[in-house]
Amino acid sequence: RLKSALSKALVPYDFLAGRLRLNPESQRFEFDCNGAGAQFVVASSEFELGEIGDLVYPNPGFRQLVQKSYDDVAMHEKPLCILQDYLRFVTGFRLISLRFDTLTSFRCGGFAIGVATNHATFDGISFKTFLENLASLASADKPVLATVPCNDRHLLAARSPPQIQFDHPELLKIPTGTDTDTVFACPQAQLDFKIFNLTSNDIAHLKNQAKDHPGSTNAKITGFNVVAAHVWRCKALSSGLDYDPERVSTVLYAVDIRSRLNLPSSLAGNAVLSAYATARCKEIEEAPLVKLVELVTQGTNRMTGEYAQSVIDWGEVNKGFPNGEFLISSWWRLGFADVEYPWGKPRYSCPVVYHRKDIILLFPDIAGASSDNEVNVLVALPSNEMEKFEALFHKFLA
Repeated sequence: RLKSALSKALVPYDFLAGRLRLNPESQRFEFDCNGAGAQFVVASSEFELGEIGDLVYPNPGFRQLVQKSYDDVAMHEKPLCILQDYLRFVTGFRLISLRFDTLTSFRCGGFAIGVATNHATFDGISFKTFLENLASLASADKPVLATVPCNDRHLLAARSPPQIQFDHPELLKIPTGTDTDTVFACPQAQLDFKIFNLTSNDIAHLKNQAKDHPGSTNAKITGFNVVAAHVWRCKALSSGLDYDPERVSTVLYAVDIRSRLNLPSSLAGNAVLSAYATARCKEIEEAPLVKLVELVTQGTNRMTGEYAQSVIDWGEVNKGFPNGEFLISSWWRLGFADVEYPWGKPRYSCPVVYHRKDIILLFPDIAGASSDNEVNVLVALPSNEMEKFEALFHKFLA
């Protein structure tokens, strides 16, 4: 049923059956809708769900639940969507892992679906719509699309001629000949990683910290904003060997631009841009939490339709990528675990993690996978920075 659903989904999502190629004239990536196909992989395991450990903890072994990437295959030959199904897990448990599309069975009858797509195909919002359509097409009663996707990529095109109307400090132009692989170089073996859980009480406490401090009327006190401000403070003050109060720290975080550019909510593609907040470490350390929340709020508000179009035009003129100390990538409220398949909702939905010093990941806890009130913060840092980060995390939460 799942394989049949994927086959049906490749009709409205025909670009998933294509390949990503570099246009030699424009030097931009393009989808070659050549019908080469998505990949569906079936695997099995001798284990039960209860034997593989905590689903929330980013176990490197979970990478076996997704098909390995095609690192030794030329880019224009790599599938854009691969699904692996692990067919046996403890009965009643479901696990969805985003990376490669793989179906893996476990000994007790449950299964895991592992998905990998290229980020050129989807952002988190459009990927959830894809999963909802996959679930709907797997129905035995009415296999129809839940949402008809809008595949018009021209809606995200730069203007002609491009009009860069703002300074964009959140974007870094890469000089010709620069090895971008070394920009954030830090071998995984040198990184420790930890999960910091924020309960609903912790988040309420952070909100109250912000609300109880007078002097800021422009701060939008939301769960994401207070968590982002708290994490930013801890990361900024733990970075590097020596504390420099004059060092400028910049945090990046994704903003959906569909409503800002009046795009269809069903747009299938990557319609997020990086908002930013920036301040000197001295300000980050001494300012009340509400001031940092205000800076995060300003970053979101800065992303107007005009600003978003300017970013798109910048990308047409320049070669570069988002520029900041680190990025907060939030799976917190994407709702992958809320997708209703014919056999039920997933027991848990989580990323297969590849540790990066420059990315801090937010994702829901398994106990609150369908709730907005609890979040896990996954951090990967060198051991000396991790010690400082952990101490600051609890200090500023107290």
